[in-house]
Amino acid sequence: MASPGLSDPNFRRTVVYVIEHRGEGTLGVVLNRPSETALRDVLPSWGPYATRPRAVFLGGPVEQKVALCLAALRTGVRVSEVPGTISVRSPVTLVDLDHDPDTFAGVIRGLRVFAGYAGWESDQLAGEIERGDWIVVPALPDDILAPPNDDLWGRVLRRQPMPLALLATHPSDPRRN
Repeated sequence: MASPGLSDPNFRRTVVYVIEHRGEGTLGVVLNRPSETALRDVLPSWGPYATRPRAVFLGGPVEQKVALCLAALRTGVRVSEVPGTISVRSPVTLVDLDHDPDTFAGVIRGLRVFAGYAGWESDQLAGEIERGDWIVVPALPDDILAPPNDDLWGRVLRRQPMPLALLATHPSDPRRN
């Protein structure tokens, strides 16, 4: 998640869910940036399966014409039992949007579709973390389904141990404090 001092408009007060972190680089999606575009307008068959609001979320500044879909599987469902999925961190899975969405009826708790993603080259993210731009904390499956009017950034910080939890009180605009 973005540290309070990160001012880059692409990432200010964002929560980024890391999908893959390898030697070649890191790929994730911003969880708390819904767009004005309804999912039914771009992927009509997927709209009914999306978690409210049923909007396309802005996953990051890279490849914004690429769609990634994350879903949270229901308790007891294994990724290996669901065609068209790739495990990220159980019960969170990547969903192949070319699959029939009806395949997922009854096996997912919800899903989100993201336009674009956040990406870092090898060692780039480590440098940004070392500089203090990012705070690395564990994610919960419900983070990917959080409603946009919920302050996900603050909520994730508040569940951290002290003194990290205190960062949740950092004003969005320190000049107005």
